Amino acid sequence: MSQTPAPAPRAGQLTTKPVLGLVGGIGSGKSFVAQLFARHGARVIEADALGHEALRQTAIRDQVVARWGDGIRNADGSINRRQLGRIVFVHPVEKEALERLVFPWIERRIREEILAAEQNPDVRLVVLDAAIMLETDWDRVCDRIVFVDTPEPVRVARLAAGRGWSVEELRQREAAQWPLEKKKAHAHFIVDNSGDGAATRRQVEELIASLDRGGRPRRPPAPHQPS
Repeated sequence: MSQTPAPAPRAGQLTTKPVLGLVGGIGSGKSFVAQLFARHGARVIEADALGHEALRQTAIRDQVVARWGDGIRNADGSINRRQLGRIVFVHPVEKEALERLVFPWIERRIREEILAAEQNPDVRLVVLDAAIMLETDWDRVCDRIVFVDTPEPVRVARLAAGRGWSVEELRQREAAQWPLEKKKAHAHFIVDNSGDGAATRRQVEELIASLDRGGRPRRPPAPHQPS
């Protein structure tokens, strides 16, 4: 695990417990790292799961179907996210339209989950796992950003095995996000997840220990100005 100078402030503090934002490339192993935090008392909030939840809301689902047609429905009437992704990730206007529909729901649910964690005495810290956290400014609710660093060949292999993605599909999806180096530059901690699980686990334990030594992470003084 490496540490970088704190580059940006986190506004909108919701809790007295540390809130860590987890970012990284698609297939970098953010979920695995989140699980390691959970073993140490973290409440993990998965923005992707909240995105699924948003698309199950009748009002949102109906608007999605009205715009992109019945062809994006599964047999049970739910939204086929992969089919929807094939449309929106190649057309910026369509992507922005989807974001306007689902992002307000996701952000509201993130804040609700953080507040619930604050009231749970068993929760030691909060980890927000959100691939597009920096692009959406959801990092406003975080004290520190953790970047999960994994080389592209490793990520491609994981995605091919786990989701059946090609390298072209990975790059198409990542083209809709900030470049990885830009995300990495905004991180306060970097976890190298290119090796075995034991090495990653040790880095997470070191990170948690550093938070324990310093108490609640201090919010950095410089303004956050994403470009």
